Amino acid sequence: MWWSLLRLAVVGVAAALLTYGLDRMVQVVARRLAAPGSGSGVPVMVRRCRRPVLALTACLLLSAAQPWINAPPAAREGLRHLFVILSIASGGWLCARLVALLVDSALRLAVHRRDAAWAGRARTQASVLGRICQAVVAVATLGAVLMTFPVVRGVGTSLLASAGLVGVAAGVAAQSTLANVFAGVQMAFGDLARIGDVVVVAGEWGTVEEITLTAVVIATWDQRRLVMPMSYFVGHPFENWSRRSSRITGTALLHLDHHAPVGLLREEFDDFLAKSDLWDGQGSALQVVDTTPTTIVVRALATAANADDAFELRCRLREHLIGHLRDNHPYALPRIPVAEAPVRRPDARDAADIPGPAPGRRTPSPEGP
Repeated sequence: MWWSLLRLAVVGVAAALLTYGLDRMVQVVARRLAAPGSGSGVPVMVRRCRRPVLALTACLLLSAAQPWINAPPAAREGLRHLFVILSIASGGWLCARLVALLVDSALRLAVHRRDAAWAGRARTQASVLGRICQAVVAVATLGAVLMTFPVVRGVGTSLLASAGLVGVAAGVAAQSTLANVFAGVQMAFGDLARIGDVVVVAGEWGTVEEITLTAVVIATWDQRRLVMPMSYFVGHPFENWSRRSSRITGTALLHLDHHAPVGLLREEFDDFLAKSDLWDGQGSALQVVDTTPTTIVVRALATAANADDAFELRCRLREHLIGHLRDNHPYALPRIPVAEAPVRRPDARDAADIPGPAPGRRTPSPEGP
């Protein structure tokens, strides 16, 4: 027994030393391949996959040296089972790192075009696809580990005979989760929303910050985070202000008096936009769009490069126009009338229809002549 423990310790130290030597040798080769002008991506792969490769190598070396350890029959099967589990886990870890590396490489290749819309779509699709692949690798690794136990293997064999019933039960139990996963795939590859898009969801304005397998995280303008289920974006309408282009039109409404000089206000509006650095020069308009018994509604439109600039532009525009009217045309601001409205004097035809004394006759006074 003690001799077997000593051999196990020797094998462990030897595996550690051999793995360390292999790691140093690979790093030296990687540095040479990363020389200026080589254009090789091997150092990135080595850096990302270094730890899982070392773990897998050590597990394989320990498994290969198991016959030399010559452990007792009671502990031999336990050691073999432990080495197999560690090897499977290390292999799953390595596969997950390789998937992440492939997704990142594809993402860097996609965003090389320097197109904001294309980069956002590629980042969203790569994120969703990478999470799905890593989930599949994790489930496969866990299944492989569980199948190494004889009890679980026997249960799995019996379950395969009733796979249809198990599939239906699993589908019903995970209906919400699966719906969110499929909605995420539809959202990413249907180009409904991307990371960085400006959206309005459930009356809240914000930016898509993160897309997971089951939820979308939206950063609002007041630093809050809305976590919406993925299925919401497939089953409910929402506004996407930057799906094809980030350019947007800002709107400012002014309620003015009927005597407001709209022509002079339009000249001031054009002069302000010409001096503003937030206006992109694509479109603008100032129009009277509605009227009420006491006011008129003036709408000022101006385009901007993105939603943030549009919000700031319309706030500045509203503030400037109101200040201009207050300083130069105060009568144009809305007022509440408190005086009686002027009455139109009746003309001759209307006076003839009003009952009264005949012309030329003097009406006697109630007090007498």
